[in-house]
Amino acid sequence: MTSTPILSTAGLRKEFRGFVAVNGVDLSVREGSIHALIGPNGAGKTTVFNLLTQFLKPTSGRVVYRGRDITAMAPADVARLGLVRSFQISAVFPKLTALANVRVALQRRAGFATQFWRSSGVLAALDDRARALLDDVGLSAHAETDAADLSYGRKRALEIATTLALEPDLLLLDEPMAGMAHEDIGRVSELIRTVAVGRTVLMVEHNLSVVADLCDQVTVLARGEVLAEGSYDEVSRDPRVREAYMGSEHA
Repeated sequence: MTSTPILSTAGLRKEFRGFVAVNGVDLSVREGSIHALIGPNGAGKTTVFNLLTQFLKPTSGRVVYRGRDITAMAPADVARLGLVRSFQISAVFPKLTALANVRVALQRRAGFATQFWRSSGVLAALDDRARALLDDVGLSAHAETDAADLSYGRKRALEIATTLALEPDLLLLDEPMAGMAHEDIGRVSELIRTVAVGRTVLMVEHNLSVVADLCDQVTVLARGEVLAEGSYDEVSRDPRVREAYMGSEHA
């Protein structure tokens, strides 16, 4: 982890017909870190994610990635720069095998995602890399399993594999533990720790035990504004944070 920010925002603001969802957010994500964005429901976390990846355009403010202002860029162009996100709802193709799902992502990276007339030999050339990515996320034994037949935790692992196929420098994970059974949480938490080696992770997460265990830096949002920032220990001791978000769990 370095002190150099890979991603930062300045005065980020988003209004929806007079409602201010995000208000003057200044965020700095250090390269090589695992950084959590937490806060109560309605705090603006997912809206911030959408602004960072240009799925939404800010009302004002700017987003800088590796020193480059990306505020006006299209989402696909942002992803090509190496800033790639996952979503709260697993986004895999249920009727394709795990291997085929990863291969589709690799096709996109190779520039022929929609060129289905490519020969099977050309597509098969991607299999070794696809299998290596499945191995990275602990799914080697499930390469030929349809995604629909995977457990929820393994579906999320598959989604991470397809995201890694796009070779991100900065991986944005939107509530990766949402809806998981306890045994899956530990597995996916270790997976995130593994894939974070050599890259940066920014994650929205409600599970505070996961945040405490994984994250180097935590930013707390409340009502669309930054309430506190620091290590988990630092923000968990902040009385404003305890009142706004952690009070029921840390009373």
